[in-house]
Amino acid sequence: MNLARLLSDTAVRHPERPALRLDGDVVTFARLERDCARAAAYLRSLGVQPGDRVGLCLPNVPEFAVLYYGILRAGGVVVPMNPLLKEREVEHCMADSGARLLVGAGTAVDGYEPLAEITERDPGDTAVIIYTSGTTGRPKGAELTHRNLLRNVEATNSTLLRLTPDDVVFGGLPLFHSFGQTCALNCAVAAGACLTLLPRFDAGRALEMLLRDGVTVFEGVPTMFGALLAHPALTDGHRGTLRLATSGGAALPVEILHAFEEAFGCPLLEGYGLSETSLVACFNRPEGPRRPGTVGLPIDGVQARVQDDEWRELPGGTAGEIAVSGHNVMKGYWQRPEATEDALRDGWFRTGDLGVRDLDGLLRIVGRKKELIIRGGFNVYPREIEEVLYEHPAVAEAAVLGTPHPDLGEEVTAVVVLRSGHEGAVGPGELREFVRARVAPYKYPRLVRITDALPKGPTGKILKREITPPALREIPPPVKESAQ
Repeated sequence: MNLARLLSDTAVRHPERPALRLDGDVVTFARLERDCARAAAYLRSLGVQPGDRVGLCLPNVPEFAVLYYGILRAGGVVVPMNPLLKEREVEHCMADSGARLLVGAGTAVDGYEPLAEITERDPGDTAVIIYTSGTTGRPKGAELTHRNLLRNVEATNSTLLRLTPDDVVFGGLPLFHSFGQTCALNCAVAAGACLTLLPRFDAGRALEMLLRDGVTVFEGVPTMFGALLAHPALTDGHRGTLRLATSGGAALPVEILHAFEEAFGCPLLEGYGLSETSLVACFNRPEGPRRPGTVGLPIDGVQARVQDDEWRELPGGTAGEIAVSGHNVMKGYWQRPEATEDALRDGWFRTGDLGVRDLDGLLRIVGRKKELIIRGGFNVYPREIEEVLYEHPAVAEAAVLGTPHPDLGEEVTAVVVLRSGHEGAVGPGELREFVRARVAPYKYPRLVRITDALPKGPTGKILKREITPPALREIPPPVKESAQ
């Protein structure tokens, strides 16, 4: 078993169909297969042996796929990295993984005779080590096996995407991240679909690509969908161009979901997964059951449950930590036995996310376990308050977090970015009262700050850990309300 066979098998079936596109450069499956075989020969010439780790640092360009499958073909383990990482961050990933070498921009493979054979690997051998950013400590490497990734691709395509060679997939999700690797690159290659690449997300260029390249499937994170909707280049001509859109990586505001479906005339399905789950664990289905605000049901071969701190499953309607089991769960954290033991038990992976299973089985994400706000003994789930803020017509982006409070433990805090044209017209007080009118008294944010931008990770996910919350002195004078 080798993940590289996704490409070799498709190249036999559809040699002349387009595999990758970057603006005017189109790469067929036959060309991609040949270049990957040359990359494997190049790596062998440098001494790469089966099981050796190889760092890969590139944006969304065709060379990423060439080297990704080339490393796998040679029997190596891919260690993908964000090209925006600083030197010390790259050094950590290289040293921690014990990578033999680092490949990236400028790696030339044209002069090498293609390596004909694909190195066989056991299903449980590690194929990719994804370094997860986490919220504390240095990044840990999640070991994903050939079985993990192949089975996840198979289940994602059959359950959700249902890609065919006629599909064109938007390639704006970073390929060095597990979301882009599984749902964009590997799923498209397995199905013989074309992946049209965008090295750095820009809403205007994305809208242009949808029409120019005939994109049928758009995969993104919530901030991407919000940016598309707010861009002046969005026209009625974009309606009906897509057959499907999928969202992951962060909670999708229901207001954005409805607005996108109205503007593009296609279903937008929210799902859930982590690097440690290869990526996909749960998704709303194209044919249902489906409910905005949920991440649906587990995909084929995967189970998800809500549990307490003692790993005991909780009944429906009760909030707890989400755990996932199935073919998609990682082998463990690379050379971190204690972290692996803490995260895995009897085949179940504890995600650190809080969720609630509705009575019909659909899963709702209510926040990160470490982001749960406990105000005066009452639990406040950030996503609930963020959803209310997104209902306000002036709000473009919102993040809710806790600020330490000497008496209450934490105070509910909101940091908000306004839509273009609303700057100066809406203040913190209006947003505070808007939420206060819609939630229990202990839930609304006493602290509200308006800012120009929120910090984001490589996929566009809002990074709450990098937000500096407002100071307690910014709390307005108390109003008459319940102590709760």
